[in-house]
Amino acid sequence: MSQPSGFRTPRQRAQGLGAAKEGVSHWWASRLSSIALVPLGIMFIIPFADALGTSHAEVVELYAQPFHAVVAILFIGVTFLHTQQGLQVVIEDYLHDKTIRTAALLANIGFAWVVGLLGVFAVARIALAG
Repeated sequence: MSQPSGFRTPRQRAQGLGAAKEGVSHWWASRLSSIALVPLGIMFIIPFADALGTSHAEVVELYAQPFHAVVAILFIGVTFLHTQQGLQVVIEDYLHDKTIRTAALLANIGFAWVVGLLGVFAVARIALAG
C-alpha cells in the first residue's frame, strides 16, 4: 500500500537554515553576546557603583583611566548589540504585517546604533578630555 502524495517525505536533506538563512549564526551571536555581558557587566558595575554619590570630578577621573573607559565602551556596545538581536527576534515572531515588521526592524536597528553610539561617544569624550 503506497502513501498518499501529501505524506511523502522530500528526498532533500534539511540544511538547518531558517527562512532567512541565518538562524544558527543569529542564535550563536546572541549566546556569545550574553556570555560576554557577564564579565563585562561585573567589570562595569563595580566601579560604577563605587562612583555613585561622588563628585563629578571623581567620576571623570575614574573613566579617564583607559581600562575603565574601554570596559564601559565594550559594555555599552555589547549591551546594545544584544538588545537589538533580542528585539529583532520578538519583532520577527510577533509582527506579521510585512510593512509594520520592516519599519519596526529598521527602528530597532536605528535605536540600537544611535543610543549605543551616543553612549560610546560620552565615555570616549570623558576618557579623552580627562
